[in-house]
Amino acid sequence: MNGTMAASSHRIMLGPLVAAIDQGTSSTRFLVFNSKTAELLSHHQVEIKQSFPKEGWVEEDPKEILQSVYECMERTCEKLTQLNIDISNIKAIGVTNQRETTLVWDKETGEPLYNAIVWLDLRTQSTVERLINKTPGRNKNHLKHKTGLPISTYFSAVKLRWLMDNVDEVREAVVCHRAMFGTVDSWLIWCLTGGKKGGVHCTDVTNASRTMLFNIHTMDWDPELCKYFGIPMEILPRVRSSSEIYGLMKSGALSGIPISGCLGDQSAALVGQMCFQDGQAKNTYGTGCFLLRNTGPKPVMSDHGLLTTVAYKLGRDKPACYALEGSVAIAGAVVRWLQDNLGIIGSSEELEKLAASVGTSYGCYFVPAFSGLYAPYWEPSARGIICGLTQFTNKSHLAFAALEAVCFQTREILDAMNQDSGIPLTQLQVDGGMTSNRLLMQLQADILCIPVVKPSMPETTALGAAMAAGAAEGVSVWSLSPEDLSEVTSEKFEPQINPEESEFRYARWKKAVQKSMNWETTEPVGNGNGETSIFSSAPLGFYIMGSMLMLVGARYLAGHD
Repeated sequence: MNGTMAASSHRIMLGPLVAAIDQGTSSTRFLVFNSKTAELLSHHQVEIKQSFPKEGWVEEDPKEILQSVYECMERTCEKLTQLNIDISNIKAIGVTNQRETTLVWDKETGEPLYNAIVWLDLRTQSTVERLINKTPGRNKNHLKHKTGLPISTYFSAVKLRWLMDNVDEVREAVVCHRAMFGTVDSWLIWCLTGGKKGGVHCTDVTNASRTMLFNIHTMDWDPELCKYFGIPMEILPRVRSSSEIYGLMKSGALSGIPISGCLGDQSAALVGQMCFQDGQAKNTYGTGCFLLRNTGPKPVMSDHGLLTTVAYKLGRDKPACYALEGSVAIAGAVVRWLQDNLGIIGSSEELEKLAASVGTSYGCYFVPAFSGLYAPYWEPSARGIICGLTQFTNKSHLAFAALEAVCFQTREILDAMNQDSGIPLTQLQVDGGMTSNRLLMQLQADILCIPVVKPSMPETTALGAAMAAGAAEGVSVWSLSPEDLSEVTSEKFEPQINPEESEFRYARWKKAVQKSMNWETTEPVGNGNGETSIFSSAPLGFYIMGSMLMLVGARYLAGHD
């Protein structure tokens, strides 16, 4: 009786709530926050299947992504009802998403025309090499003055180009003016606001800035960039700010609620960590690792391999803020690889136990360049290596080396950021799924030689999207003015090893990185359907030819005994 009374009186006290859809590379979450206290009230999470149809290819099913969003919404609403929290108090929904992942769908049927090509996917490597070879001086930064980005497999334009070149359904839909392109945010917002029955086709400035088709100075699609990649502008979504009402939910328990916030996941984490001042930075440990530093209202170009990206634009009439970004492709993904591909751990918790049992990698270094190397190298030819092995090395050392790899990669992008800004960070704010690994956090502090600060509420990405949604004009239930932002409780990890040891290990890591480079060097030879011949890799071609000649020779010799 008292419990029910307390719950119902608690319900009245809550005030306006704001929800966030957090659609990441490996999972989808729906979370509901109290807009006055930023407290997380309830959430639900669903894993997303990734498919790897060929080596280097990474895809996800757009319908599964959408279905996972509906499932998370329904289950979270059920949980809130069980907590006696009235879901009609949810005043707005924000969207945050894995960036760059590329989708094309038919606006008349609402059907996806191919799987989503995930940001990590490498099938466009030969396209990228061809584009770079065509630029003056073979310069991968040829478009950087407009986009802030190097020409790389990472960004959407080359993925979209591949779809138009290799998928008949996409090519036909483009010709017939039925195709719509979008990153994950655009696909979700279009579907949730009605789909083929009047859905809103839009994206926000942060997601648009990751396509290589967006001019970060004019803050709009760039006709010259679209022409460069051969992309018709009519298939692109309309670019909006990160905080405004895009449209209303059209179905389910939350029908009629405005979708009013949209930020790429790394921008959302920057907002959720309250990094609104020039010079504030955060590092997110998810599938990849992303260090963003707010550079204020002017885009700063990096001389050390970092990206220039749009951090946020929190309102139609508000100025855009920019960030320098260090992007690492493989962080949490290495845990999944050790689990799914090698089977040496059953869960991410087990990785921490294994690594802690030895407390050292014993000279073993693991460079997880599964998708080439991202910042600061931008070297698509690199591949993963494990080196420094001895007969003493066991799976525990490998587990430790995998955690160290995440920390070393962060050190490389932090060094680049400190060089670019000239003002070294004195501590690192962190968030993301991997930050629950305490050994990783301590290792990170040791390798950086600065404290690592982790908020006690780890869902900063979703919080950022909720803040943008709640602050939107016409919703206005969340104030972003500094005096109204709630104080964040956090935990601090101080460096515990001497800097000399840290530097020694880092120098060894850099040596290992050099050994991972220039592995896949030649431009693949297509066989007309986007496939690559095994002979396209010179070393493999020689190896196979050599093996065949040896076999023939052996047969010949055997016949002459």
